[in-house]
Order: sequence, then C-alpha cells, then structure tokens
Amino acid sequence: MKSNYDILVVGGGPAGALAAKTAAEAGNSVCLIEKRSAIGTPVRCAEGIGKELLREFVKPDPRWISAEIERARLIAPNGTTVNLEQDRAGNEVGYVLDRKIFDRELVWQAAEAGADVVVKTRATAPIQENGVVRGAKVLSVGTPADIRADVVIAADGTEAQFARRAGLDTTVPLREMMSCAQYLMTDIDIDAGSTDFYLGNDVAPEGYLWIFPKGERTANVGIGISGRKSRDGTRAKDYLDRFVAKNFPDGKTIECIAGGVPVCRPLPCTVGDGLMVIGDAARVVDPLTGGGIGNAMFTGRLAAQVASECISAGNCSKEALMPYDAGWRASRMGVLLERNYRVKEYFVTLDDRKLNTLAESIANISLKEFSVSALIKELIKRNPKMLFELKALKDALS
Repeated sequence: MKSNYDILVVGGGPAGALAAKTAAEAGNSVCLIEKRSAIGTPVRCAEGIGKELLREFVKPDPRWISAEIERARLIAPNGTTVNLEQDRAGNEVGYVLDRKIFDRELVWQAAEAGADVVVKTRATAPIQENGVVRGAKVLSVGTPADIRADVVIAADGTEAQFARRAGLDTTVPLREMMSCAQYLMTDIDIDAGSTDFYLGNDVAPEGYLWIFPKGERTANVGIGISGRKSRDGTRAKDYLDRFVAKNFPDGKTIECIAGGVPVCRPLPCTVGDGLMVIGDAARVVDPLTGGGIGNAMFTGRLAAQVASECISAGNCSKEALMPYDAGWRASRMGVLLERNYRVKEYFVTLDDRKLNTLAESIANISLKEFSVSALIKELIKRNPKMLFELKALKDALS
C-alpha cells in the first residue's frame, strides 16, 4: 500500500470491485481497501440477481453460481400463488450466487487489472483540505496511515460512514430501513428452480419473506420488515422463526445473518469535491425488491469512468464529477428506482384483504411480458372497485 493514488476505493463489495477494476483498466493508480479480513464475508444479502443484468458486467461462472432460477412465485396472505415463468418474469428470476466466491472473483479481477487491494483496513476519516476530500485516514491491521488520492469512491455499504463523515447527509428514515434476518438452511423441502416471495402483514409487515434456493434442499430463507414495525416480539427474526417452525420444522440452520437494507430514495447528491458515492452507500438499492448487486456494479463502473475523465482533465471538483450523478439518475436504473419507490409506497399501505384480492385477480393471467406497468394495467382491468387508487398509482408511474 502506497501513500498516494489517483483513486482510493473504500469497500470491497461488488460496487467497489467494479469501480477499482474499471479505474485500473483506464490507467489510474488505484487502491481498494476493505475493513474486513476477507472479501465476501459475512454475506449480507439474499444473493439473487437477474441473468441479463449480471451478464452486463461479468461472464457467469459455475464456481460462484449456486442455483439457476426458472421461475418466481408470489404467495398472498391466503395462499393464493402468482406464478411468473422465466420467459416473463424478467429480473425476478436469474441466478442465486455464492457471494463469498463471487465477491472475491470481482476483487481478484480488480487486482489483475492493476489495483492494489488491502484488507483489514478501515477508513476512519476523510482527509479534507478546504472542504475538498483528498484521501482517507485509515487503520490498517491496527496501524494508522494516510492514503491520499485525487478522488475517493465511497463503497462502504448501507452504513455509508465515509460519505457521512465527509459531510453528506446519509440518513435513512426509520420506516424506510428494512430490518432483515436470513438463515442459510439445509435439509428442507423446496422447489429448487423457484424463488418464492411471501406477502402479508402476519408474515412480513410492510415487507416480504423470501426463499432463494442454493441447491436441491438448501436455500437462503430470509425476511425484511419495515423498521417501524420492529420491536420486542415482532422483530424480523421473530417472524422468520415462526415461518421456519411452521414450514421447515426439521430443517437445519447453518448460517444466520441480520442487518438493514435501505428502501428509500437515493441520496439527493452522490458527489462532492473529490468524492463519489456508489452502491448501497448511495442508496441505490431497489426499494421494491431490496435487490442491489446489479445497481452497485452499475454505479461502480460509471463512477470510475467519470473519475478517470476528471483526473485526466485535472479537475476533480464536485461540478466536474456531476456527470456521474446525472448519468445514473438519467439511466434506466435511475428511472426504475424512482418508479419502484412509488410502487413500494403504494403496496405498503395495503392490508391483507386487498393483497389477497389483487393476487386472486391475476393468479391465472398470462402476460406476454411481465413488467410493473403491465401488471398494474391488468390489476386495473380486473379490480374495478379499486380503480381509483390503482389508476392513481398508474398515473404516478407515467
């Protein structure tokens, strides 16, 4: 680890790895630091990603694909099931990854491109001069050091500590922070080709419970509920334990994780003087599904491309870095984030009776192409008594 680089990347997840790789391939000197002692651990997500989305960034490799998914199922509170087959379900189906191997592969590619990778190294504070970020103070295996850089790319996940310490407001409203828990379970009866999503206020209030297969009798079984619903006796783990006891009483839990996922709008601005924020730290998690791997890689790559141009031009001011912020907001990803936020805000208001009604109305439909807009059109057509509120949702997405 040197003391000076063109670009310093804080965080070794998919966002940071793509940023480091892209920046190094552009000829920059790059350092990627990761606070943990090993890349990819602990796993903090359900590990699912759409096939086409993944292929945009990396060639699929059997070494880090745990399962290939053929369909998705939405299960309403009363048990009504909406089936989405592979040719219609879009990014709801795809791959379930082994993130421990996947994340390491991405960082390995960054290292091969020329980036320095340093683990067990935590950014404790930004180095700032007249309000401009010039690098980071770090603690590397217990030893303090300064790493100076023309641009720091903050990819430190949901906590977003670096951006906050640099002066950005990274606060997430309590109701928009999903409280999550997940078990990796084995010896359970599942459909190994389907990702299942359970809805309902008795199952997962203002959220959903998921089963993501990782083999014939192995799956990530997890839940996310609204942070404002979390209290003694009704925490995410409590709901998950009740579901597991009912549905997988003989299953074996071999891993357990817990954490928070932001389902809010993205940060109002994701750049500062000498600073760029990407991935979960930028709040680009899909607010409807909670998925963030693809969005993380997209913002990581774009940030590195813009940073490289700014470094070449000798100007890394906030204004010069703004094409990154404007670029992702104008992209398909940015448009979908805003659309899905509005959809999420509507669906969290529904009680179980309305969820059942909507599910029953579309349980047997056959759409040529599954999309949120197509689904809403079908819901309007089949639920005239809910025309007003459904049309208001449709108009909001136009």
